[in-house]
Amino acid sequence: MVDIAPRPTAVKRTPRDLPVIGGARDIAIDTTRAVLLTIVVFLHAFMVGVSLDANGTPVLENAMEHWSGWPVLTWFAQVMPLFFVLGGFASYTQYSKLRARGTTASAYVSARLARLLIPAGAAIAAVTIFLAALTVTGVSPDVIATAGFRISQPFWFLAVYIGVTALVPAMVWLHERSKGLTLLTLALGALVVDVVRVATDITAIGALNIAFVWLFAQQLGFALADGTLDRLGTRAQRTIGIAALATIAVTMLTGFYPADLYAALNPPMGVLILLGIAQTMIFLQLRTGIRRIGALPGIARVVTWIGERSMTIYSWHMLVTIAIAGALINAPFALPAPITTDWWLTRPLWFLAVGVAVVVAASFAGGLERRRITAPPAGRTRVTVATLLAVAGVVLTLAIGSVGAAWVIASAAVATALILVMRRTRHEALTK
Repeated sequence: MVDIAPRPTAVKRTPRDLPVIGGARDIAIDTTRAVLLTIVVFLHAFMVGVSLDANGTPVLENAMEHWSGWPVLTWFAQVMPLFFVLGGFASYTQYSKLRARGTTASAYVSARLARLLIPAGAAIAAVTIFLAALTVTGVSPDVIATAGFRISQPFWFLAVYIGVTALVPAMVWLHERSKGLTLLTLALGALVVDVVRVATDITAIGALNIAFVWLFAQQLGFALADGTLDRLGTRAQRTIGIAALATIAVTMLTGFYPADLYAALNPPMGVLILLGIAQTMIFLQLRTGIRRIGALPGIARVVTWIGERSMTIYSWHMLVTIAIAGALINAPFALPAPITTDWWLTRPLWFLAVGVAVVVAASFAGGLERRRITAPPAGRTRVTVATLLAVAGVVLTLAIGSVGAAWVIASAAVATALILVMRRTRHEALTK
């Protein structure tokens, strides 16, 4: 990672001087992020199907694979582009404030990594223990493998978010020098990748869009944070949003992009850039109203509660959901097959159970995330190694999450990354 922030004059740094993640927030941004996270949790719960086959063998599957209405639902429930845009808003705001106080890029990234990895690392360790407990209690290896795979899937967000967060200083530098050109380059890069992927039918090429798509969304968040998008005016915002939606419709009708916007996640496709633009323009139209709603005392308390535990909720919700599904396998009543009438009738109760369980888990585990975290200003080398270790550990769970050993290695990798960014070396201690 390149340390591009201007270095302040050497001074003695006390704990008060170290980067602290937190502070003043935008009500509309926080309220929307809380809503988006809630959508993600319940959408993942919606996808979990647990039943018994004709032989009485437990089946844990993606229920949405059997439902024809799923593609249409994704047009409204695919919220990850806006999630990254609003994350970019928060990152730009935080980094700009800390940089003005003399914080270096490396110090900023080390503090952000600590904030992300503490709750995520705890969740990965909990999954490791959970899968080990299933093994010890004699649960079928096939069920354990499926559980590990299903729990791992939402962790793609963590891997990507760590990566784009580590690049915030560099991307802010580009934004401040040529915001339009940077956005255009990222968008064109995503389009070229998609064209080559479709022309060659080599899906793996699409992995390049992990950078182009999500960095574009983050960069759009920078433009939201510095007022660039507000200066466009309401009419231009609406025109851009409508044009983005129209382009999505055309590309779907021609078959260039899939109608299922969740299928566009793996690998990421340029349609998510168009969706992110449209969602951002819609957000701008609703921002004043969202701000009023978010300021209501009851809503504000809920938003604050979620905001203080957002990474905990995201990291833990799938483990909690799968644990409940696993418990249902041994329930003394028949489980309806996914997408049947009885299955639909049980969804309200299922959502209630998952919601309560996630709240309870976040209440206990969220204490780690709620603490104000100070991280020593680690050097560029340690921050870079920590970032690579953390991403590699999470990617390992995505690649072979059905294997218990992958979670053990991932836990070790994330723990090591945390040590690198949290521990002050002897040399650093002597120079403070």
